[in-house]
Amino acid sequence: MTSSRRGSRFTLNRRSALGGGLLGVAAAALPVGGATRARAQQPAPTGTYRIDLHAHFLPPDYRAALLEHGHLTIGGYPTPDWSPEQAIAFMDYYGIQAQALSVSDPGVSFLSGKEAADMARYCNSYAAGLFASNPKRFGAFAVLPMPDIPASIEEAIYALDNLRLDGVILLSAYNGVYLGDPRFEPLMVALNQRNAYVFVHPAAIPDTAKPGLPLPDFLEEFTFDTTRAATMMMVTGMTQRYPNIRFQLAHAGGTVPFLSHRLSVASQSVLGQLWPDDLPRPSILDTKKQISRFYYDTALSGSAAAMAAVLQVTSRDHIVFGSDWPFSALTLPQTGSHDPAPGLSDIFDADQRMEIEHVNPLRQLPRLAVALDA
Repeated sequence: MTSSRRGSRFTLNRRSALGGGLLGVAAAALPVGGATRARAQQPAPTGTYRIDLHAHFLPPDYRAALLEHGHLTIGGYPTPDWSPEQAIAFMDYYGIQAQALSVSDPGVSFLSGKEAADMARYCNSYAAGLFASNPKRFGAFAVLPMPDIPASIEEAIYALDNLRLDGVILLSAYNGVYLGDPRFEPLMVALNQRNAYVFVHPAAIPDTAKPGLPLPDFLEEFTFDTTRAATMMMVTGMTQRYPNIRFQLAHAGGTVPFLSHRLSVASQSVLGQLWPDDLPRPSILDTKKQISRFYYDTALSGSAAAMAAVLQVTSRDHIVFGSDWPFSALTLPQTGSHDPAPGLSDIFDADQRMEIEHVNPLRQLPRLAVALDA
């Protein structure tokens, strides 16, 4: 595949974050199997081919509303600027063919009632407009006016059936109520009927409900909250009752791969061992299978350590590329390779990276796949 990148270099905003520079985390790259010898880095594919399933957007009125309501940071990261032109420049620099855009935490839940519903409709209609102006560069996941379930069902139906958005984004929890709670059942019915692709993104935890550590939420707390949501969806049977919904877990599933054995320990108990093979297994005994059915994105997780853990719990066709831009702008590498996730080459060869970064995402988003092929 030949490169179609523009010659101009994409310029990142280098303003200081979190009161002084970046907090860097270095991790050793370990291949599958637990060996201590790092695998030699493999060559990455070339060209503008990546399909980004974890990319955010902040339409003008939405960003203005965030700032007006005091959301100067998101997960501890300064609320960024965004425009279609900036997004396309970013994609061109990093070899990204198209992005499936979504509204990050806090969604529209900082509003209520009609204000929340109107803001969700504004964001979703804005995204649909990008399909018309840039059909080969953008897809989108619909934001819903959660936790208002009737209004969210109405907006999901409109966004999926009328606007033809590519899926839905849900936060891990709303007002402390996690996905998997029975209150969300009517929405899941509607999404299951539409074979929806659902991107599960972490939400910030109130300061009163977490340790008082001097760390931004996006470093650790976001990963833990994704894990809580995934666990609740599994143990309450939500992932069993709605098999037509494909759930994508942000940031390589948070800590789900690492905790997979612990989460499925009930199946190793006497109850699991004696359960009749010809009867459906309760969700608490079927956790391993449910973990394997999730989709895991590479956003802020493009390392051999993270991907090796994911490969232990699911197959490679359940891994999809994500950049987390523009919230990752300060952490993305700016190297001559124009590779947004060079650590993926510590564990995947070029063909495998093409599968993860192009084939797998488009398999889940048929509307976008058709648009790119037109």
